[in-house]
Amino acid sequence: MFERWSLKFPITLGVTMIILIVALIVGWVILTAYNAFQSQQAGFFWMLLSVGSVFFAILLTGVIFYLTLSVKAINLTRRQSNFIDSVTHELKSPIASLKLYLQTLDMRDVSPEEQARFLRFMMDDVERLDNLITHLLEAGYAEKMREHESVAAVDLAEVIRQAVRSVTLRYRVDQDVVKLDLEPCLISMPLVDAAMIFRNIIDNAVKYAGTPPHVTVSLKLSNETVTCRITDNGQGIPETLRRKIFGRFVRLGRELRREKPGTGLGLHIVSTLVKRAGGKVSVIDPDSVEEDPNIKTIFEVRLPGRPLRNNGDNGAPSRLESDSAVQV
Repeated sequence: MFERWSLKFPITLGVTMIILIVALIVGWVILTAYNAFQSQQAGFFWMLLSVGSVFFAILLTGVIFYLTLSVKAINLTRRQSNFIDSVTHELKSPIASLKLYLQTLDMRDVSPEEQARFLRFMMDDVERLDNLITHLLEAGYAEKMREHESVAAVDLAEVIRQAVRSVTLRYRVDQDVVKLDLEPCLISMPLVDAAMIFRNIIDNAVKYAGTPPHVTVSLKLSNETVTCRITDNGQGIPETLRRKIFGRFVRLGRELRREKPGTGLGLHIVSTLVKRAGGKVSVIDPDSVEEDPNIKTIFEVRLPGRPLRNNGDNGAPSRLESDSAVQV
């Protein structure tokens, strides 16, 4: 309730002030015109009208500028609060879990089977912390202006396959969960940027997919434009939020009530890197395309590209050796 009011109040106040200013200036013009024509002082009227119009324009500009700054300040405060809640939760949960398992191992005689189970859970917690740090580093990397980038001809289909292997391994699901329909093609951009873009989108698709999960990734080339669509059968994204989700620290719902881990940085990283490569990323309305009715979310990435020749392209990687090849 407070979050809705916090934006509604300055907007309502600003619009009300603008209406009052317009009403005031219109009334002043009518009154001045009436008095001027009554006294036959048309020149004096036009002088007052000119001066008043200038002051009115300045005042109206100031009010609009103030309203814009107020909305931006509230959105910034909200994003900062969301970031603090997200990072605090992402740090607190695995640390508390690690502490509990370590205390249990220290205070009790634990069977080898339980030790193995505890170690597996602890590794999951460490991986969660590592993913948090990686996301924060990737966000800083994505926004940093880089003068000398190692731009290469990237085999996008292979980048996507590697991203699928990495994500399915992380969530311990079979790779067959993600159905691939990939047309061989090349894009020109740093390999690490391409890897971050598609790893983050596919990660979101697998993480938020329904039960059983169903994710598809298609890659098509047409008129020197590569179009990649990533779909899933999750809950979907409301139409009013389909543009906002690419902002920093933006996540659906309330931060402290979420069941899925995350920082709200993944799609911001995607948007930043796609724009830098001269492309576009968007959320497509599932009802606007002829797709599986179970599909609830469709992400579309468009990038400049070209066909992958059979005899190879200079600078095109034949494969990605490991996850380390695509990490920041």
